[in-house]
Amino acid sequence: MGKYSLALPVLFVACLLTLADCAPDGRVTTSQAEIPAIPPGAARVWFFRGWDAPSGQGYVYAATPIVYANGAPVGDLPVGSGFFRDFPPGSYSFTVEPYGLPTSQATTLQLAAGAQSYLQAQWIASWQVGYPEADFSFAPNTFAILAMSPQVAQAYLPTLTYLGQR
Repeated sequence: MGKYSLALPVLFVACLLTLADCAPDGRVTTSQAEIPAIPPGAARVWFFRGWDAPSGQGYVYAATPIVYANGAPVGDLPVGSGFFRDFPPGSYSFTVEPYGLPTSQATTLQLAAGAQSYLQAQWIASWQVGYPEADFSFAPNTFAILAMSPQVAQAYLPTLTYLGQR
C-alpha cells in the first residue's frame, strides 16, 4: 500500500459530496417562476416568511406557521418561502399561528380588484403584541403577520423559495 492509499478514496468522496451539493434541489425562487396575471375582479395577497432574525431559539427555523384569512387556513410558511392567493375584493383579517404565546394580533386589509398586498410572517417579541409583563427569561416570542410595503416586498420576494399559488 502506498502512502496515499487512504487519501485518494477520502478525496473522491469529498468531491462527490461537493458535486451533490451543487445539484439543483427542485426549488424555484419567485424570480424564476412564471407568475400568472391576477384574474379579473380578484385581488392578490402575497404571503412570505424570510429568514427569521437570530432569536436564540433554533426551533423557530423548523416552525411552519399556518396563515389564516378570516379564520380559514390559507397555507403554511416554512422559513425562506412565499406564495400567493387570489381573493375576491373585500375586507379580510389575516392572522398566523403563533407557535409561542397566543395573541390577538391580526392585520386587516381592504382588498381591491387588481391590487396586490404583501404580508410577512415574522417571529417577534410577545411584548410587541400585548404581553408587557412577560418574563423575558421564558423567551416569550410568537409569530405575527405584518403588512410590508410593495417596494420592499418586491425586492425581497425573488430571494425566497416559491411555493406556488395556494
